[in-house]
Formats: sequence, structure tokens, C-alpha cells
Amino acid sequence: MIDIGVTKLAIIGGIALLVIGPEKLPGLAKTMGTLLGRARRYVADVKDEVNRSMELDELKKMKETVDNAARDVESSIQTSAADFEKNWTASTEPAAVTLGGEVNPVFPEYKHPGKKWRSKQSATPRWYKARNGVRSNALSGAARVARFRPTRLS
Repeated sequence: MIDIGVTKLAIIGGIALLVIGPEKLPGLAKTMGTLLGRARRYVADVKDEVNRSMELDELKKMKETVDNAARDVESSIQTSAADFEKNWTASTEPAAVTLGGEVNPVFPEYKHPGKKWRSKQSATPRWYKARNGVRSNALSGAARVARFRPTRLS
């Protein structure tokens, strides 16, 4: 890096003052500062872009390794599931042998679970129905008019 001390800057400033003149020196200094700022921003943008591309490459490599690992796990699960299913059906299926020597599987008879579905409908709490506007006690039109009719003052 270039070592520029205070004395060297003073010498460069004095020469610039003599060569350029005192009228144009502030404008030139402003222009040089603007250009230097743009150059620094450009270099910072290039560095950021290079860093992003490097991170993107690393993420792509990481994604590929994760995908390969997921495929390996999936294939091992499928093979073990197929083996398990084959062993399961061979060991747990009850079979009935007919006179012809054929093996027919025996399935258990269907039994209804016996749930009370009507009690399930009324399981909604009253506060929830009131908040959402669910009418639990429906009134007829005449009953509604009678309920909300203003009282007469006598």
C-alpha cells in the first residue's frame, strides 16, 4: 500500500493549488471525492457479488448432498418396507384351507364402532355458537316480532 503521510499530502495540495488555482481547487476536490466514493462502492459491489456467487455454489453443493442422502434413505425405507410387508403377510394372515387344497384368507367380521354421533353434534360450546352467530334456539317470525316489539307507554 502507498504510504502517504500528512507532509506528503501538504506538498501535493500546495502543488495542486499552484497548478490548478484557488478558484477551481474546491470544485476539483469535490469531483475527486465523488469519483473516489463511486469507485469504492463499485469495488464493494463487486466483492459482494463474488461472495454471493461463492455462497451460491456452496449452497448448490450442499443441496446436492442432501438430495442424495434423501434418495438413499428413501430407497432403504422402500426396500425394508417391502421386506417387512412380505414377512408380515406370510406370518400373520390366517388361512382357511378348503377341500381343493386352495388357501383362502379369513377376514374378521365387521363390527360397527357404536359411536354416538348425535352427542358429537352438540359438543360445540354455547359461547362459540353465540360468538359466531349460530342460532341454537330458532324463533318463528311471529315470536321474533313479539319479542322485539316496543312496549306501549300508558
